[in-house]
Amino acid sequence: MKNKNLGTLTLLIVLLGLSVTAFAQPTGGGPGTPAPFGFLEILIGAGALYGAKKAHDQKRKGHS
Repeated sequence: MKNKNLGTLTLLIVLLGLSVTAFAQPTGGGPGTPAPFGFLEILIGAGALYGAKKAHDQKRKGHS
């Protein structure tokens, strides 16, 4: 019974967090307005590319 309550509580917290995030989105402009491309997205993309390069280099080094 304890695990069921813990799972229900976790699901409630996740859904509440998602709903708060959804309501925090900007609504200025119509549906054709593109979403802003911020600095955080650029950092995430750069980190993903850097990680992929490091993994590729490591894989190449292991085959030599």
